[in-house]
Formats: sequence, C-alpha cells, structure tokens
Amino acid sequence: MHLFTPNHVQLIQACYPPSAALLTSGPEYKPNAQELSRLTYYASNKVGKLNKLGGELEKRVKADCRRAQAGNIRARASLLITLAIIRALASECRRDISLLSSPLIVSVDSAISAMPSDLEVIARAASVFTTWTTYTDGHLMGVDSTFTQEYIATLQRFSAMSRVESKTRDHEIRNRTRLIGLAALTGAVTSEALYSASSHFKPQASIIIPALLVTIFETKLQLLEHVAAIIKEKPTSPYLEEFRSRPTIERRAASIHVHVDGDKGPSEEDVANACLRVLSSLLGHSNGAQVGYVMQAAFDSLEEIQGWNKLDHCRWFAQKVADWTQYQYRYAVPTRLVERLLEAQDVPSTTPLHIALAAMVTMVFTSPTPLVNLSTSDIISNLITLTLRRVAIDPDDSTLPALVQCIASLGTHVYYADQIQDLAAELISRLTLVEINGVKGGGKGEKERSRSTAIRCLLAGLMGLMRAADDHDFTDDQETQEQSKPGATSAASTSKALPDLLGDKGHTHVRPSRRTRVSPEIWQDTLTLLCDADFAVRADYALALLSYVKSEIPKRSALADLKRLRPLADGPSRQGSSTAAAVHGDSTSRFLNALHAYLYVLATCSTLGFASGFSPSPSPSTNGDTSLGANGDINVDDSPAQSQAAGRRSMNFAPRQRKASVAQRMLGQAPSRVSATASAFASDYAHILAILTIVHEQLPVHGLLTGVPMLLALDAATQVDDADDDILQLRQEAIKEVVAKVWLVIGKTWDSSELIKFASEASQVPSCLPTASEIKPGHLVAPQECVHLSRGDSSSDSSSSKCLDTEAALTAIIACPTVQLATGLDGQTLLRKLACQWTPESAFKDAVEKSSNYDALRGESVLKISPALMAIENLSLQSLGRFTRGVGVTDLREALEGRSSMSNPALVNKAPSISTLDHASTVLHGDSMSTRTTRPRTKKRQSPGGPGEVRDVLNRLGIGKQNANSLLKASFPSLQKSDARSSPFNPPYKA
Repeated sequence: MHLFTPNHVQLIQACYPPSAALLTSGPEYKPNAQELSRLTYYASNKVGKLNKLGGELEKRVKADCRRAQAGNIRARASLLITLAIIRALASECRRDISLLSSPLIVSVDSAISAMPSDLEVIARAASVFTTWTTYTDGHLMGVDSTFTQEYIATLQRFSAMSRVESKTRDHEIRNRTRLIGLAALTGAVTSEALYSASSHFKPQASIIIPALLVTIFETKLQLLEHVAAIIKEKPTSPYLEEFRSRPTIERRAASIHVHVDGDKGPSEEDVANACLRVLSSLLGHSNGAQVGYVMQAAFDSLEEIQGWNKLDHCRWFAQKVADWTQYQYRYAVPTRLVERLLEAQDVPSTTPLHIALAAMVTMVFTSPTPLVNLSTSDIISNLITLTLRRVAIDPDDSTLPALVQCIASLGTHVYYADQIQDLAAELISRLTLVEINGVKGGGKGEKERSRSTAIRCLLAGLMGLMRAADDHDFTDDQETQEQSKPGATSAASTSKALPDLLGDKGHTHVRPSRRTRVSPEIWQDTLTLLCDADFAVRADYALALLSYVKSEIPKRSALADLKRLRPLADGPSRQGSSTAAAVHGDSTSRFLNALHAYLYVLATCSTLGFASGFSPSPSPSTNGDTSLGANGDINVDDSPAQSQAAGRRSMNFAPRQRKASVAQRMLGQAPSRVSATASAFASDYAHILAILTIVHEQLPVHGLLTGVPMLLALDAATQVDDADDDILQLRQEAIKEVVAKVWLVIGKTWDSSELIKFASEASQVPSCLPTASEIKPGHLVAPQECVHLSRGDSSSDSSSSKCLDTEAALTAIIACPTVQLATGLDGQTLLRKLACQWTPESAFKDAVEKSSNYDALRGESVLKISPALMAIENLSLQSLGRFTRGVGVTDLREALEGRSSMSNPALVNKAPSISTLDHASTVLHGDSMSTRTTRPRTKKRQSPGGPGEVRDVLNRLGIGKQNANSLLKASFPSLQKSDARSSPFNPPYKA
C-alpha cells in the first residue's frame, strides 16, 4: 500500500481535466495547459525522471486502450489526452528524447492496434510518431533490439494504413486513412532513424515502398503527371527538405489532424500528392546503395500486386525514380533494373516482368534526365549477355525486341567522345563471336535459327545505338539554339524529326557531332555478314551497312573540297593529304577493298557462309574470354558474373584468326565467271546495287579508286559463252543492270556527261531487281523474305537491249577533268590504277593494314609494334623501355652514387637484347615475307658507380663526347651538325 503518490505521477494526473469533464473536453481533448507546462519544465530540468514519466504514460495508454475497446467513451478521451502529453514531452525534451523513445513507440503501437478504425485516435498517435522521428538521432536503431522491433512493427501498421482498402463504397474514409498513414511515413522517410544505420535501411524501405506503389498504380497516369508537376513547382516544405542539416533545437514536428466532418472529403489527388511527396523525399535523401534497396523493394512489391502488367505505370515509375534521385546516384536506377533482368534470364518463357523491366530501362535511358557515373560498358555487356541467353532459350522470344531497344537507347547518353565507338566495338566483338560460334540451342535447325536471330538482334541494337546518339545530339543542339536565341524560331526546331542530311551536297551547315564516329577498322570485322548463308542476316546487314556508310564513315574527300568554298584551314595542304590517303590507302580504302571483295563473292559464288568451309573448334582464345561448348557454341549457361566478364573482353584473337582464314579461303575460291548455281537472289543484287550507289555518292574518291576495278571484274564475270540456261541469263542480266546503274551513278557524281550518256542508254532496260526495303534502326522486325530471280512480262526483250561498253566508260571517267583534279593523277596513272587486274583475293590483301616504318601522310618515320607483341614477356623487348622517358640530373646523381641498379633500371641492360630501332621489322605482304637479320647488341655490365656508367649518362645528357652509334637520336634532327649528314652510309650487310 502506497502511503504517498510520487511527484511525477502527481504532475501527470494534474494535466487531466476532472473525470466528469473528460467528455466535455472535446473536440480538442487537450491537457490542462498550465499543468502541462509544469510537467514539461520538471522533465526538462530533471532528465533522469524521463524514464519514469514515460513508463507511467505507457501504463495509462495501455489501460485506456483496454477500456476504450470495450466502449468506454471516457477512456477514449483520456487516451487522446495521454497521447497529447507524450507529444508535448517529446517536443520539449528533444535533446534527451532517447530516454523517452521506447515508451513512446510502444504507446503509439498500442493505440493504433487497439483503435484501428478510430481516425481521431490514429491521427493523434501519428502526430506522436512524427514528433519522435523529427527529433531522434537514430542511434537506438540496431543497438536496442527490442526497441528496433517495436519501431518496425509500428512502421508496418502505418504502412498498412497507407494502402488500406475500404470495405464499403465510402472512398472518403479510405482517403482519410491513407492520408494519415502517408503523413506518418513522411515522418519516417525524413528521420535519421532511416539513414543512421545502413543495415536497417533495407527492412524499412521494404515496408514503405509497397504502401506507395499501391496508390501510384491505382491512380491514372494523367493525374500522376499533374501531381508530379505540382511537386516540381511547389516542393515540400524547407523543414522536410533540410531536416538533416538543421540542429535538433531548430526542428519542428508536423502536427497531423483528422479531416473535419462535414467538409468535402480528401480527393484522389490529395492522396497521390502525399504519396509522391513521400517517394520524392525518400529518393532525394538516399545514396547509391540505398536507391538500390528502394528498387529491390519496388520489384518485390510489384510482384505481389501484379504491377508488371501495367506497363505504362512501370515506365512512369522508373522515369520518376531516376528524376527524383540525387544527381550523383542516378546511375543506380538503370543498373539495378538491368541486374533484375539478369536475375530472370533463365525463366523458360517470357513474363510481364521481362517486358516491363526492358521498357523501364528504355524509358530511363531515353528520358531527358542526365545520368552520371553510369558504366555503359557494363550495361551493354549485361544486355548483350541477356539477349543471347533469351535467344538460346527461344529464338522467337517476345522479349528480344524490347532488349534491342534497351541496347539502342543507351546511345542517348554520350559522356565522352569515344563512348559510342567503344560500345559499338563491344557489340561488333560479340557479333563476330556469334557469327563464328553460333549460340547454344537445340538441334541443328534450332541452332541456325538461334544464330540468325542473335545476329539480327545485335545488328538492330548496333544501328539503333548510333542513330540514338545522333538524334540525341541533334536535339541538344536544338535546345541550345533555342536557349541562346529567346523568342526566335530556330529553323531546325521546325522539323519534327531528324532531317535527312545524308544526301545533302554541302549547302546546309551541320554542326559536327560531339562524339567520335565508329571507325571503318572496327566495322570491317562485320563485312563477312554480306556473304552469310542466311538471307535474313544478309538482308538486315545490307541495310545496316547502308546506314553506316551514310552516317558514320568519314566523308572528308577531295571532291567535297572542290565543290565548295573552303576556309583557310581546309586549303590545299588538307586537300593534298586527303587525296594522298585515298590514292595510297587509308582506313576507308581498306574498308572499301574488303567491301568490294565480299560484294563480288555475294554476286558470283555458289556457296555462302561458314558452313561449307569451316567447322568451329573448341580451342580456347588466347585470352580466354569466351568459353565454347562441346559443339563449338558460345556457352551462355554461365553465371551472369562470368558472362559479364567474358563479354567485356572484346579482343578475341582465335575466333578472328579462324574467321580471317575462312574468309580468305572463300575469297580465293570466288569464280571468275558467274554460273547458274550462284546463291544470290534478286534481293541480294538489289542490295549490292544500293550499297555501291551509296558508296560512290558518299565516298566518291575512295569509291572510284577501289570500286571501278571491281566493276570491271564483275562485268567480265558475265561474259559466259554458254548462256542457254534461263537462270544463268537472268543472273547475267541482273549483274549487268547493277554494273550499268553503278556506272550511271559514277557519271552523275563526277559530272561526266559522256559517261552519263553511255550508262543511261544501257540502264533504260526494264529492271528485274526489287526495291530494297527499309528498317527503322533500333527495332527488331520480322525476317525479310527473299525475292527470286524471275523474268517479268516487261523484261521479255531485255536480252536484246544494249549492253554497256565498259572500255568506253573507263575512258570517259579517266578523261574527266574533275577526276584528275580530285585524285591528283594524270590519265595514264589513272588508267593503270583503275584497269589493273582485280580479284577478290587481291582486294582482301589490300584491305589488310600493312606495317611500315614510314607514314606517307605525315612524312615521318614511325615505329609500329603490334600490341600483341608488346604483351609477350620477352626480356629482349625491355631495351625499348629505356626510351620511355628522358635522362636527367637525377640519373647522373644515381650513377655517381652507384644506385642505378636499384633506382633506375632503364639505364641497365639486364640481358643481351636485340634492338629493332635501327632495322626494319618483319613485314608480311600477302604470302611473301621480307625479313632482315639483326645482330644482338651486348654490353658488359659496369660495376655500380663505375666510370663506364657515368660516361654513358653524360653522353645521354649531351655533355660528353657523342657516340655516333648511340641508339638515342636527337629530338630535333635539323639541329645536328652538318658533318653528320656527310658521314658515309654503312649498309646492314656486306656483299
């Protein structure tokens, strides 16, 4: 029996009105103001009593809850007053709120669980909860396991309230309940309890996110867009935005009130506004790892509510998540989306999850929201791996078009000049592997379908990647022009789509792209697809090649300089270098040589593809970047990490060597005369015509020097004595039509009236070739159907038509003044170059870059060493490392002190070596090999600090006597003494 009442209990009891006045204290149900001030003053000055005060208030809350559940109205009023007292104590004792945390959270949880349908009690409890979340430092999370469990349980109750469904048709009650729960979640996402411990962020995010997604996916997109615009114009209060930077003493806790009866109830817009503000606040305060947890919670929630079926909502959600995430952490959004796709790559059939995730990735990449710190190489490697895996499971998988769009959309984010070229090189590398090794599938027919589909997917993604980069660059230029000229209408902005600048003759000024174009050396690896055995692959690649020549390949030529007024920087010296590159060979010339060789094979050969002359072997590559199965297929069953690591290593020497060997053998077997058994269809000849036309239009100098010899050889291939076979006649007519129309294009390009006259007369026959179709880049469409050679009614008399006189055409183009001026060659030189003996094998040899110690365009000697050679661990190559830096005073000091062997290994010969600096390296020209023997240069190692080493350092510094045989050459040869030029020439060998 207590003889007296403790002081803290008396102070608490004094805050309540008399028992008879409890019912009349509504609707505010507030404690007595004066007594409450005494209580808070007592608590703030005697911090040690906070625990007792909290315990007493917790007992009162539990007792009032039990009586209120039984229908006691006074107990309900007492409960509301008790919650108000707890909130006042928490607000006034904010510095020591940790002492009050446990009873406060238990009281809130007890009140919500006891009165789940009483909105007034729930609102008062939510106000207490937000007060604690405002002032806590979050240090109790994880330290006190009991408190942590109590807090998580309370958070789950508010989350359930935020997505509650009304049992009746009264949507007003549902909206009121959701608003209270969302208000409490707002306090949770703006609290240090969420961010203090990373290990407790994930469980809290998995509770908060489902409540938000239910409201988002139940709301119409138009309303969501409207609310998002309001949030952007009127962001959350500065308190919620800056709560983490504000001192505790300056923070203010939000008060939650229930909607007043009689007023118009809250609308769906109000609920959506509160929901999106919670989501934007959560993302705005999360780092990269935490954004990943948010995305994972969203994935789990969408699986539960079947949100993957709502594709438009999924896209909208992904875009807003990326938009609301902090600038430096936005990369986590697409990265996590792609990772989630990889986790579902082995699902046997396509699910709404695959379609939705792929659409979300595309939406994030194509949105105007900038993404920084994004590893585009990892993203594209994962997407390629996923595409190949889905093709291996089912070549007709419905996810493939969406995955192609994902790869293409990555081109909208260009952060450095060579990014698109690097991504294209990655795609082409994987394309080469698939072309050679195929994709693991079922039977033989299934493997062929999988291989064909995989190649077409990668081709579509490659073209979409480059086109997306161009479209994005053009859009940025439009925005820049519009911003720089306010009120003015840009000429480019009036166009709804990217203008077709490819056929422009130089009259329209186009701003250069900020990215590096995909070089012909990279694209040249794909030219073998022109001769693929599958027509669908050939057709798709022909259209991709047309787009590449139009938009990617460098078009700087002498003809362009002649046809327009050049600025001073593009004067005769620039023209001369361009002409020399076209005449003597550069990357574009090598590319076109290979292209013409494969086009000839396509037009004349009876067997196409690697199937006839090559069987993939399971031999590993030199760097082991791709594992092959038992049948030589690409092993796509590896783990995602292994597949990603394999895909990122783009250099695969063994497959490329095998591919080059097969290609050379195929070119060597190309016939000199066309036969009826050739494999090309009418559609193939149409593609050949389109490709040659665009080459001569876009690359006139290069196309003329590399293409005319092939045209002559192709025309000669039609001179067959026995032409009684109808199929052979049709094939001859198709090739002659191609040759005549290409000559007509050459005449129009170079303004040769005589050539135009000859070619026009030969081209007036009715065409037997179909029209080449077009495919939108970045979209995977159904395989194209081939058109066979046939004779129509209009072409019955084509055999009696006039044939083109190739000798006259050649004479006309050689005599053209524009051609001689553009190439810098006279008529005789042009005749020798254009009328040379041409074969696909010789063109293929010219397509291989030859090593040389002399750069014809720069006029200087250059040492070219293969990267593969430098990767070999060979001590003899260490002599080359001696010249990677200059020799200075430090080297002299070290030589004098005898520390050269320890601190400067570049000055020490570790072993006798063979130097290649003064001798020509081994060069492979076709089948011949030119070698030159070199003598090993040996040097006796001097003792540390010996006079020989010091003398050597002095000589290198130019202080001592110069050694004529020194390997070090002067940086400026023109400054050497004149007597050095008169020194006798010593050949490297003796007769």
